[in-house]
Amino acid sequence: MSFRGRRDMGGDIKMISNLIQRKFYSAFDVLEVTRTQGWIIGFIRMRDEAGLETFQKDVEKACEIRRSTATGILQLLEKRGYVKRQSVSGDARLKKLVLTAKAIEVHDQIIAQMEQIEEQLSEGISEEEKVCFFRIIDQMKRNLNRMGE
Repeated sequence: MSFRGRRDMGGDIKMISNLIQRKFYSAFDVLEVTRTQGWIIGFIRMRDEAGLETFQKDVEKACEIRRSTATGILQLLEKRGYVKRQSVSGDARLKKLVLTAKAIEVHDQIIAQMEQIEEQLSEGISEEEKVCFFRIIDQMKRNLNRMGE
């Protein structure tokens, strides 16, 4: 992409981002979940693996969504057999979110797709070049963050 007759880093980064998103989100076409539902399943899975219980308020905060939106998404995930709500000892009003085997399978498929994209993306790039790439990306982030000061 060029705005001044030469390549612009920002334009190339945007194009790569679009390609990655297109490739990644095509995986959702074969699954029964939306991107947001997949993200929520992944969020709950991550917390499970860290030994943390997850409640609706955690989903609301992580996704920055309203209670009513979270309720609707979680009810649909529950109806489709991806999530169960379980009572918590000590407070019958609290219900923790628990993934079903079906949700874990979908999560594993999403992770496999992400790993495949990462492999394809870095094909032909040496470890030394990757280190250099991340150093450059980190510097770009610092540069952009300084612009806002």
